[in-house]
Amino acid sequence: MALLSVRDVTLRFGGIVALDGVSFDVENGHISGLIGPNGAGKTTAFNVITRLYKPDSGAVELDGASILRTAPHGIVGKGIARTFQNIQLFRTMSVLENVLVGAHGLGRKAGEKEAYEALEVVGLAERAHFPAAALPYGIQKRVELARALVAQPRLLLLDEPAGGLNHEEVGELGTFIKRLRDDLELTVLLVEHHMNLVMSISDHVNVMSFGRLIADGTPAEVQADPAVIEAYLGSEDAELEPGEETPGLAEIPDEIPAESTEETPPAKGES
Repeated sequence: MALLSVRDVTLRFGGIVALDGVSFDVENGHISGLIGPNGAGKTTAFNVITRLYKPDSGAVELDGASILRTAPHGIVGKGIARTFQNIQLFRTMSVLENVLVGAHGLGRKAGEKEAYEALEVVGLAERAHFPAAALPYGIQKRVELARALVAQPRLLLLDEPAGGLNHEEVGELGTFIKRLRDDLELTVLLVEHHMNLVMSISDHVNVMSFGRLIADGTPAEVQADPAVIEAYLGSEDAELEPGEETPGLAEIPDEIPAESTEETPPAKGES
């Protein structure tokens, strides 16, 4: 059964169609990848799901109930938490204080207990009182993840969690995400440009291009899909010599530069 259902979602910024009738499901207990070339609309889809943007049309449902009338600050109460493409920490606050921001609805005493538990999960309990700004980039990403986990979500949205990490750290991240899913009984929706990471941990992959969903399926099915190959490599690269095999996603660089265009449009007004 789908935990999250996105149906025919369209979002425009003036004359720009950021999302064009996008539909996909995220099955309960699965790790689902959401991939696509730069500017495909992936982070915009995250922003719709978490109510930062209001779509012009379509439906977003959690457990079969619409969340489009939920205020942005109420999304975490529905069981959805997220991380961001660019780290959003309070640099003058400690690690613990940053995580407590995610527990604002629990009260100070209960919030501290949950915050320490979340820091234990990400291996940072011993650094609880370190200033967040003094930590290396990769560790700051774990602080942000702890802040999302402290809300005890059912659905965790990870936006470019491997950005800025080295090859070894990316491998460790993949193992960690699968362990989170299993140990905490989470459902994960992952936006990521590291193809090896996405394909190695995802149960299902959705592919976007120019605001549309162009393919979905298992990692193997998506890697072999001609529409996906063309979206990444371009039609000229798809012109093959007689007898030459069709290239797969293995031909694409493991890391594609993070999107820079999806965050530029202004937020849609709430109503």
